[in-house]
Amino acid sequence: MAGHGHRLGPGPHRAGVAHHGGPAAPLQPPEPPGHQPPGREFLRPPPGGTGSGIVQAENGHAIVAQGVSKRFGGFQALRGLSFSLRRGEVLALLGPNGAGKTTMVRLIASLLKPSEGHIRVFGYDTVREAAEVRQRVGLLTEAPGLYARMRAEEYLAFFGRLYGMAPAQLAKEVPLWLTRLGLWEARHLRLGEYSKGMRQKLALVRALLHRAPLLLLDEPTSALDPAWTHQVHGIIRELRDQGHAVIVCTHNLAEAQALADRVLVLKGGQAVLEARVQDLRATSPRRRLMDLRLAQPVDGLGSLLAQWVEVESAGEDWARFWTEDPAQTNPPLLQRLTAQGIPVVTLSEVHRSLEEVYLEAMGQVEEARREET
Repeated sequence: MAGHGHRLGPGPHRAGVAHHGGPAAPLQPPEPPGHQPPGREFLRPPPGGTGSGIVQAENGHAIVAQGVSKRFGGFQALRGLSFSLRRGEVLALLGPNGAGKTTMVRLIASLLKPSEGHIRVFGYDTVREAAEVRQRVGLLTEAPGLYARMRAEEYLAFFGRLYGMAPAQLAKEVPLWLTRLGLWEARHLRLGEYSKGMRQKLALVRALLHRAPLLLLDEPTSALDPAWTHQVHGIIRELRDQGHAVIVCTHNLAEAQALADRVLVLKGGQAVLEARVQDLRATSPRRRLMDLRLAQPVDGLGSLLAQWVEVESAGEDWARFWTEDPAQTNPPLLQRLTAQGIPVVTLSEVHRSLEEVYLEAMGQVEEARREET
């Protein structure tokens, strides 16, 4: 174990990062051992093997899960779940407590074995090739265990060695990440002296330390203030842009909406909704709700617009209407209003929040269950 005079290496001024606790230089893309040109799996083959578990990028997928179920005795935690995650994509895994989110994350990380179905991570089977999978995963659990008597550098060195990191790599990455997460000045404190927010940031450093191409982050901004939440969001986006695949489990729907490219909503161990965030925010799969704002009141605005569109609601200087094709409906509508001397301030589509979509999905599930009984 580190300690007893052991030091990981140069301070941040010698590691190429800032010497203060604020944000450091931008992250560099991951360069795992055995790096190969794009288009092939870039991670090293199993020791002593020829890389038979390495596939031709699985069409760019980091995760492919098919028919995954998990039982704990008589309790069914997951039921036939199938989904995929591509490189350079953030998936928000949502659902109420007990929906199966944590179980799914542990299955992906090869900490549990599925009762049925299978999961492949960068082409590796999570049961038969668990060691290869774990090497490629950075895991942040909701309640990360920290060793209270250790200090940050020795704690990270301990896990870095478990990840197979070389001493030179540890000497570079540890000060970089401690600085990036504002913990460099606190590196000499024992972890038992850390605040809850500091512990959360250190756990995040542990997950990011070896630059795994797949990140599984359970409530990554728990206990963080708004400023550090913003910083962590920036790191997640940066890693996504570099090609990392990321799963974020969160109850913070605003965070999910800000970070995710896609969402997967679980309820009772089953997927009840899976879609791109930009598609979910549409008010209807077939129709669009438009919002019209005028510069001055117009008597009978709703009746006037009803000649041309399906009005949902209206006031003296605003209205909302439905259209199946805004490109066909809106230009002639604006021309008619202009011809009648009615000045338009804005005409825009009404988007739903992810919270509205989520609550609607939960409501539909409950309604379906009531009908079944």
